[in-house]
Amino acid sequence: MAASTKKVILAALIGNSLISVTKFIAAAITGSSAMLSEGIHSVVDTGNQILLLYGLRQAKRPADERFPFGHGKEIYFWSFVVAILIFAVGAGISIYEGILHLIYPQTVESPLINYLVLGMAMVFEAGAWWFAYKEFRVLKGDRSYFAAVNEGKDPSLFVVLFEDTAALLGLLVAFVGLLLGQILESPYFDGAASIVIGLILAGTAIWLAYETKSLLIGEAAEPQVVEGIRQIADAESRIESVNEILTLHMGPDFILVNMSVDFIDTVKAEEVEMTIVLLNRQIKQHHPRVRRVFIEAEPWKRADETPRPDSPGAST
Repeated sequence: MAASTKKVILAALIGNSLISVTKFIAAAITGSSAMLSEGIHSVVDTGNQILLLYGLRQAKRPADERFPFGHGKEIYFWSFVVAILIFAVGAGISIYEGILHLIYPQTVESPLINYLVLGMAMVFEAGAWWFAYKEFRVLKGDRSYFAAVNEGKDPSLFVVLFEDTAALLGLLVAFVGLLLGQILESPYFDGAASIVIGLILAGTAIWLAYETKSLLIGEAAEPQVVEGIRQIADAESRIESVNEILTLHMGPDFILVNMSVDFIDTVKAEEVEMTIVLLNRQIKQHHPRVRRVFIEAEPWKRADETPRPDSPGAST
């Protein structure tokens, strides 16, 4: 998953880098506010891809004494930073430029240059979007797109897809704004298009921030993973019942599992140890993303009952 995600980010980085300078040159020549907003958008996206690549690299660092569960959550942090940058820089400057051009309207010169640049940008952005979409479609499986984003544990992939989607919408808005301004001979459409582009970026940033925030705080594993772990434990003859299964994503491919189980009263201490080792092995075999498993041995309790602080436990 990490390799394919890196390819998606690199494709988006190349696409945005190829077109960002061209947009600024076109904006300087024609005086188009919408084209300037698009140039800012491309620069922000380029910086975002660099941050995501940095996050992927940092997330691969091994565990150490200070971070015993590794650095997998680095990618969650940098994905959240990307959302903030899209909102603060991309959306903020685009809306500001749009309002400025509505107050002080300026006629767009040589609109043909803008159309050529927008056409080239659409080709590059569409290519990057299609690459990201194909990878995301494989990742989502049989789930709906909304469910795949909501349940996804690798935000870097859908961050790029969201960015590319917003970029394509922004290019379309810029094209319509320039075209209407030229046909109706009104400079206000250019400023309005810049504001709409800013609103698209703001909406994208808010959604990305919402999705990555829960991962940063700490999301549980998918329900099917939890149920699979429960079935493995229930199949063990020495276990009377499974009290609780707590899971936490420490990164896209790192699930931490903490289980509370009630062993049969007649089971000896060495059998408890052997069962814990067996469960640890089986859980990791069936669910490769599970890296650490902690198992507590305590009597069965009701859901509303607080476990005793002196309950015996064992871990692996």
